[in-house]
Amino acid sequence: MGIFSIVTTEILPIGLLNPIASGFNISEGTAGWMMTMPGIVAAIAAPAVTVATRRLDRRLMLAALMVLLALADFLSALAPTYSVMLIARVLVGITIGGFWSIGAGLAGRLVKPGQVSTATAVIFAAVPMGSVLGVPAGTLIGDLAGWRAPFIVMGVLTLGVLAALLATLPRLPAQQVTYLRVLRGLLRNTNIRIALIATSLIVIAHFGTYTYVTPFLKQDTHLDPGLISAFLLTYGAAGIAGNFIAGKTIPLSLPGTFITAAAMLAAATLLLPIIGTSTIGALGLLIVWGLAYGAIPASSQSWFSRSAPQTQEAATVLFTSSFQATFAIGALTGGIIVDATSPSTVMIIGAAVATLTATTLLALTRQHQPT
Repeated sequence: MGIFSIVTTEILPIGLLNPIASGFNISEGTAGWMMTMPGIVAAIAAPAVTVATRRLDRRLMLAALMVLLALADFLSALAPTYSVMLIARVLVGITIGGFWSIGAGLAGRLVKPGQVSTATAVIFAAVPMGSVLGVPAGTLIGDLAGWRAPFIVMGVLTLGVLAALLATLPRLPAQQVTYLRVLRGLLRNTNIRIALIATSLIVIAHFGTYTYVTPFLKQDTHLDPGLISAFLLTYGAAGIAGNFIAGKTIPLSLPGTFITAAAMLAAATLLLPIIGTSTIGALGLLIVWGLAYGAIPASSQSWFSRSAPQTQEAATVLFTSSFQATFAIGALTGGIIVDATSPSTVMIIGAAVATLTATTLLALTRQHQPT
């Protein structure tokens, strides 16, 4: 639920991009900075927060980061200017970097060894759930009560998650203390480098396109706001399915799961400008896209973890930092392209990057893959 709150807050502007841009009298590309800013900050915060708090109880840290997220939500709801909104998004980035780095790899401490893959899938189900529940619900609330209302709702929900964390999680004293030298040492690991390359490329491909899917559905598919919410809901449902499918296929073939997901994402984004101009075509491709992306976070995290089994938290820091840095690059680049051309162009370029991910990963894993 903590990761659900974070993911929903992080990607909520996707469903509210047009009204927020109108409210602050800025372009859609400029509004995309709401996606870029948290990614940039999170990429720095992941190692900084984890190293700085390396000896603190992880339960305490998760709770503190939920407090920060609630503050960011309420500040977003009250932001009088776009500059204040970006300050709130900085706080979101700090939360993302710290919470993901500490929390995403905790499955191994909370369940038996034979249940770690399934538990990891459960934790990462929060990612597509942010799409299937958070973004569509936020978009609907925004349509009914204005774009600020969803941030108030998320702030209240985050306080509820804070109470649940304090009530249910056991004490989690720091283990495998993370130092900067440990992080530097991981970069010499060939499988870690492969994970970094694959994660960076596929995240750029996804968020460079998905950040601007709402403008595409509005301008090219000509959907009304209510139908866009329904389409995003369907995408998210497919993402949940893709996440749990990956939970079953990753133990059988981690490289195969990752490569298949990248290829499906490439196909969906490439075909969206071609057949996604029709209602049925757009819906079908969003389902394929959701299935594909649902498998990616768990695949990437598993690759990092398997490549460094003795330093799980440090591996998760690298996963979080690379994921969020390239999240920011994708959203920023996509915004520049959208302002200069169109959402359709973004989709085609994203498809090319996703194809590059699949082919690069296929070539590299012929000689190296995590055990």
